[in-house]
Amino acid sequence: MRITSTSCICPVLVCLCFVQRCYGAAHHGSIKVTRNQTKHIEGETEVHHRPKRGWVWNQFFVLEEHMGPDPQYVGKLHSNSDKGDGSVKYILTGEGAGTIFIIDDTTGDIHSTKSLDREQKTHYVLHAQAIDRRTNKPLEPESEFIIKVQDINDNAPKFTDGPYIVTVPEMSEMGTSVLQVTATDADDPTYGNSARVVYSILQGQPYFSVDPKTGVIRTALHNMDREAREHYSVVIQAKDMAGQVGGLSGSTTVNITLTDVNDNPPRFPQKHYQLYVPESAQVGSAVGKIKANDADTGSNADMKYTIINGDGAGVFSISTDKETREGILSLKKPLNYEKKKSYTLNIEGANTHLDFRFSHLGPFKDVTMLKVIVGDVDEPPLFTMPSYVMEVYENSKIGTPVGTVTAHDPDAANSLVRYFIDHNTEEDRYFTIDASTGTIKTAKIFDREETPWYNITVAASEIDNPDLVSHVPVGVRILDVNDNPPELARDYDVVVCENSKPGQVIQTITATDKDNSANGARFHFSLDEGLSLNPNFTLRNNEDNTASILTRRRRYSRTTQDIYYLPVLISDGGVPPLSSSSTLTIRVCACERDGRVRTCHAEAFLSSAGLSTGALIAILLCIVILLAIVVLFITLRRSKKEPLIISEEDVRENVVTYDDEGGGEEDTEAFDITALRNPSAAEELKYRRDVRPEVKPLSRHHPSSSLDSIDVQEFLNQRLAEADLDPSVPPYDSLQTYAYEGHRSEAGSISSLDSATTHSDQDYNYLGDWGPEFKKLAELYGEIEPEGTT
Repeated sequence: MRITSTSCICPVLVCLCFVQRCYGAAHHGSIKVTRNQTKHIEGETEVHHRPKRGWVWNQFFVLEEHMGPDPQYVGKLHSNSDKGDGSVKYILTGEGAGTIFIIDDTTGDIHSTKSLDREQKTHYVLHAQAIDRRTNKPLEPESEFIIKVQDINDNAPKFTDGPYIVTVPEMSEMGTSVLQVTATDADDPTYGNSARVVYSILQGQPYFSVDPKTGVIRTALHNMDREAREHYSVVIQAKDMAGQVGGLSGSTTVNITLTDVNDNPPRFPQKHYQLYVPESAQVGSAVGKIKANDADTGSNADMKYTIINGDGAGVFSISTDKETREGILSLKKPLNYEKKKSYTLNIEGANTHLDFRFSHLGPFKDVTMLKVIVGDVDEPPLFTMPSYVMEVYENSKIGTPVGTVTAHDPDAANSLVRYFIDHNTEEDRYFTIDASTGTIKTAKIFDREETPWYNITVAASEIDNPDLVSHVPVGVRILDVNDNPPELARDYDVVVCENSKPGQVIQTITATDKDNSANGARFHFSLDEGLSLNPNFTLRNNEDNTASILTRRRRYSRTTQDIYYLPVLISDGGVPPLSSSSTLTIRVCACERDGRVRTCHAEAFLSSAGLSTGALIAILLCIVILLAIVVLFITLRRSKKEPLIISEEDVRENVVTYDDEGGGEEDTEAFDITALRNPSAAEELKYRRDVRPEVKPLSRHHPSSSLDSIDVQEFLNQRLAEADLDPSVPPYDSLQTYAYEGHRSEAGSISSLDSATTHSDQDYNYLGDWGPEFKKLAELYGEIEPEGTT
């Protein structure tokens, strides 16, 4: 297939088109591409030949921005199979086929129907195929080819980042780089000079220059001074076609500002200044301002002012205002016209941030002289002290002197001074002052415990000029007098345990005194001497403003007495000493072995014993059962009571039974219990208790020594003989029972008849360690008292 391309329209491209045509004709333009053929020879086997490519394509070119009335011719497709008879049909497919590019299916001519823009799309990929028009069978394999859009110079350079704002320090060296600008061209940089840009400066000479190739802007002058000119507007142009005639161009503006450097020293506008300051000026107040000028800005103009010498260096001080850069002159000491009427100051102003590159332009400081003239002013009276502190005793009489204030006129006239108290507060009405002497006196009777300190203000004015007034604070301290007796620090709840031991501390008490420590800090405690010696408690003074309450008995009983009262006398160490009496209430309580209080009320026995609800119910149930048994036993006895003589036949032999418990072991009216005692006590009475005797029985008195030595057998025989010889016995046999315990043992009786009235010296405290089963026994014999009384 032969390719023909006619894209050479511009004269500039004639040579290129010529070279392309020649190259295409020699290589691809008229290449014949044959179909794959297979030759059959009779008598020979089929021979396969290497297939040849049926299509060989060059790249087609089409100029962008074609504005002609007719479609632009792109090229021609031709197949070797085409004999010119129209039997070959050419088909074009791919990007833009049928819309942008059309083909004559008979001749194979390709045309472009639209104006193309290379900047939007640089090339198009298409596919071509030749088929038999009759059979629609492909004559050639489908092949791909490219149509490139050829560039023309239709885009001017552009600065996408402009306009620019940039700074450069003043006094920079010539050639200092300021900024690099870059312009872009949308044309094809690989084809011709359409995208080859050069830079030039249109405005800003001779101060700045630009590199034609790189676009770097540089300073073009030495020592550009910001104080002379600060802002510059530079216009930079970019032109394509390497700057040749006919090229397109674009421009941008670069705004350049010179930044400040410290190249200007400060300067005072004058070498001599004069300032008037009245002597009434307050210490610490600003009395004047001074300023040195500096052409620089920012930190390069920062300045510090100093008083370097002069006779007023100790009276005045100078500081710098950061905003205005002025020197503020202040007063350090009060002025007195009568003593000194003027001062001379040498003031220096110097930059604080130096640039050593410009030190040759210095020195970066300046000095001026300031003369301060003191003005005479009529001043108010001046007190001899800035404040006064005075003292007076409490309870002093009205009119008692407290102290004296003094003031004088500082002026040369030395006018007389009048004193008075400013009655601005209620405290100022508690004092009076002598208008001539300044003596302060009391106007009421003070109580230190109510108010220990008073603050008043005393004023003084000149008699000739009452409008000039001075004030001074006066503090009055009220001194203490011992006028308050001591008292207990609080209400004490004192408890003593029933099992307390003698000498045991049950409470430590302390006291307070409204007077200060000089009149009330040393307390002495004692019992009231007017009362008799207390047998239950005593008091011990601990010599440290406290006292301890101690027990004097071994045991206490709530049932006997549950509350005790102990009067305590307290005296202080003041002059004269004061004392007061207070009564402590001491309660008797049941305590554990470790001293913890269990209860302080006798009726709380059961609850304090720690019995649970189940235990109480069990106790009540047992009591009810016992009562039921007793009632049942009494009922049975009444229903089964029999006579003393069982039968009429047996009226001589019986046993007399007495079933009456009587009133107890100490009840001697119901029965004769002498038989239960020892033999010496039984000798006193020998009457029969079952029969009223008519004849006094024979009495046999034996010495106690013989009775103590008789044994049981002899005793029984003796009683048997007495019964046989006794005429008052009944005429029938009877049985007498004698209970004899024997002689008294060395350990004594273990009977509990008289144990309640005696006190044992034996220590039974070990019973408390046996456990809860022996708790009741420990309470009866040990130190632990029972919890309640039933």
